[in-house]
Amino acid sequence: MSFNRVQIFGYLGRDPELKYTPEGSAVCKLSVATTEKRKNRNGEPQDITTWFRCTAWGKTAELINEYFSKGSPIFIEGKLHIEDYKDREGNPRYSVEVNVSSFEFAGKAAGENAEAKPEGKAQANAAASGETPDEDIPF
Repeated sequence: MSFNRVQIFGYLGRDPELKYTPEGSAVCKLSVATTEKRKNRNGEPQDITTWFRCTAWGKTAELINEYFSKGSPIFIEGKLHIEDYKDREGNPRYSVEVNVSSFEFAGKAAGENAEAKPEGKAQANAAASGETPDEDIPF
């Protein structure tokens, strides 16, 4: 048995970019940064930032585009995908990308009002997980 799964908690480095394929499928490109603290050879603390290129599809793509912006904290799960291509000089290159399968709201971004869009965020979180919000249940 084998599987390919990655979990990332980080912050969006830019606003998500939503586009649609000619067939009408939503695709959202986003960039997520994680930062860890390490000591360098001199024992001084330094931040090491790793950037992840991510792609979400369908309703997940639309929800990420609607509720997240540059600096927003996000928790994503997905699969790593390696794309191989040739650069302008014909040299082989490889690019690692995360194909997002799910996401969660991970808290407030700096400067975000805690009361901003509370219903929308709950509904988006529920929609991303496949659940129905309580206020939408007819009984």
